[in-house]
Amino acid sequence: TMQSLQTCTVLLVLSVLIGLSWSLNPRDPNVCSLWESFTTSVKESYAHPYDQVTEEPCSEPRTSYRCTRHRITYKTAYRQAVKMDYRRRYQCCPGYYESRDNCVPRCTKECVHGRCVAPDRCQCEGGWRGDDCSSACDDQHWGPGCGQLCKCENGGLCNPVTGTCQCPPGYIGRRCEDPCPPGTFGKGCLQKCQCGTGGSCNKVTGECLCRENFTGTFCEKACPRSRCPLRCPCQNGGICQGKGICACPPGWTGEVCTERCAEGRFGPNCANECVCHNRGHCDPETGHCQCAEGFTGNRCSEECRVGSYGRDCKGVCDCANGSRCYNIDGGCLCEPGFSGPQCRERMCRHGTYGLQCERTCRCHDTHTLSCHPLKGECTCQPGWAGLYCNETCARGYYGHGCLEPCLCVNGGVCDSVSGGCHCAPGYTGAHCESPCKSGTYGKDCSLECSCSNSVYCSPIDGTCFCKEGWRGRYCSMPCSKGTWGPGCNATCQCANGALCNPADGSCTCSPGWQGPLCDQPCPMGTFGPGCLKRCDCLNADGCQGASGQCQCLPGWTGARCAQTCPEDTWGRHCNQSCFCQNSATCLPHSGACVCLPGYWGPTCQQSEYRKCLILIAGVYGDQCSITCPSCAHSSSCHHVTGQCVCTLGYTGALCEQACPVGLYGKQCTGVCRCAHNSSCHHQDGSCLCPPGWTGPDCTLRKSGSIDFLLHTLNICMCHVPSCSSDVPHSYHHYYNPSYHTLTWSRPPLPHVPNNQDRAIKASVITVTSVSSQLCYTCVLYTGYACL
Repeated sequence: TMQSLQTCTVLLVLSVLIGLSWSLNPRDPNVCSLWESFTTSVKESYAHPYDQVTEEPCSEPRTSYRCTRHRITYKTAYRQAVKMDYRRRYQCCPGYYESRDNCVPRCTKECVHGRCVAPDRCQCEGGWRGDDCSSACDDQHWGPGCGQLCKCENGGLCNPVTGTCQCPPGYIGRRCEDPCPPGTFGKGCLQKCQCGTGGSCNKVTGECLCRENFTGTFCEKACPRSRCPLRCPCQNGGICQGKGICACPPGWTGEVCTERCAEGRFGPNCANECVCHNRGHCDPETGHCQCAEGFTGNRCSEECRVGSYGRDCKGVCDCANGSRCYNIDGGCLCEPGFSGPQCRERMCRHGTYGLQCERTCRCHDTHTLSCHPLKGECTCQPGWAGLYCNETCARGYYGHGCLEPCLCVNGGVCDSVSGGCHCAPGYTGAHCESPCKSGTYGKDCSLECSCSNSVYCSPIDGTCFCKEGWRGRYCSMPCSKGTWGPGCNATCQCANGALCNPADGSCTCSPGWQGPLCDQPCPMGTFGPGCLKRCDCLNADGCQGASGQCQCLPGWTGARCAQTCPEDTWGRHCNQSCFCQNSATCLPHSGACVCLPGYWGPTCQQSEYRKCLILIAGVYGDQCSITCPSCAHSSSCHHVTGQCVCTLGYTGALCEQACPVGLYGKQCTGVCRCAHNSSCHHQDGSCLCPPGWTGPDCTLRKSGSIDFLLHTLNICMCHVPSCSSDVPHSYHHYYNPSYHTLTWSRPPLPHVPNNQDRAIKASVITVTSVSSQLCYTCVLYTGYACL
């Protein structure tokens, strides 16, 4: 009826509207993208160049010269254009179809008692088998009504429709009757056994079964006759978890991790599922999709971007005349009117165009790149424009369609074809924006400057602009002494012999001076160039600024002023003499006398204590008021200090001790020189010879004959000179060499040893008219007696 027809029409319109309102979700894992072209009129932006002229300092920053610089600056401009563009279009991936706004898998055969879970893969309900889940046969039957008995051996399953055997791992053959050949295992016997010579391979799992005395995952290790250690059978990096269970690494599964993950599975024990579209392959370890040629993306769901193709979309298309390339192998898809591998060939012969190539092109042939084979539009060569390519580019433009603006500056002329700039003398660069590099000038910067010491050489004509401190046409003449600066027109102001820098007039000071003009001496304690050295003086008021020589304070001398003035000198340079009396010393810095106790006056010339020495004996000190100590052996005390002044042969605080053996004289400073272990007198050092020896130092041997005695003494008549002639000089103050007796002050006579007594008694000489003193002397020095 009419009413039902209207209802159907409304429902149809609603269904179309609802269908149009649905759109695919790009984030759907089963949605793929491809590129489609379209034309549009757009307002496009482009970089419009313009010349920005500035002045900035030339290469030498210290000069006042300014140089002109051109800088090409771009600003954004807009123009209308008709262009072909490309956009992504989304559709369901191969093997999937659109259902509302989702993409669901497509199975070619209907899953009768199950559901389609992947392209052409049914998941059957319980009790149903077959590719389309339509057979109710069990494992051992097949065919119509399940009337045929399955003859597969070794656990093989037969197809419920065809009856063909599907062999389990470890077996092959039409009925799965044959085990895997040696060295192979697994499903279809396609895997190679990895076991060593010490074991064999399990045909099903590939596990290595070791012979006796072998161990290791692959039975590759020999073990001693004793019990072998436990071994882990897990292969390919699997880890044993006890009781023969292996934890397989990513990409592997099976009892001992010998089976690679099936397509679409990945990860440890192949527990994860991945989907790669457009013939992409899932990496069994990482799950990443390895895309086929022409596709990219995480799931290989994206077609290569326009202009690229191939594996990982790394290929670059080479198609002409607006054609695009095939995303898989890069083949060009030509636009109408063109053909050839790169679509470079016109389908119409040269000079014609149209659907039947019946029309003649009107393009100026020598200036035309091509005439469109359908439309007859002229594509001009660079540098030409106009509808028929018969017009040159307007001034300031060049290139294809004369659309590119020239960028030449500094008087450069633009080539209308290439846009290259022909630069004026002194400039170079793609846009003539750069002056010639330092040291060159002229056309194409081909000439070299002759300047020696210049800041700047004119890039146009090579004129030299001299550095400060130089002059002349080629800047080869230095400034004369006392001048500096540009043109050497400034006068140097340096003092004290300082050198003036001809470039900037700065002063290099002589040693000992500082300051901008070298008119300030070095601060105290410093010297040398720049006053950078430190004086090395101890007792000085600084050092000489140039050499560093120490300027010693009064009373000091030496290279570092570390030594006091020599005795009896004082003052600066120690050139003053001391005039102090009575053993007084003078201060080295002032020359003032430092008197001993009991003396005073500018030169210590006055003293009351002298009367202690002259008038009163046995006293000393201030006003002669202190009694001397009891000094022994007639020794006296010092009139100032009271110390005992010992006589010859004595020492000690009270002069109570005779000199030690071997010493004699004042303060026991004399050293005995007597030979043959003889001793000496502690006062005068005279030697006391042992028997058989004589002489001043006991070095003369005695003789036993009387003639020798008489001859030695020459005293037949006891002549005094003969006896006294042997007396050493040191005894002359103890006796008078005459016939008189010794004075009261002679020393006591030395004791004559007993052996000498015997010698004297044995050899007796009678001498007359000789004094007893003389005979004593003879006895003392010869060992013989005068009677």
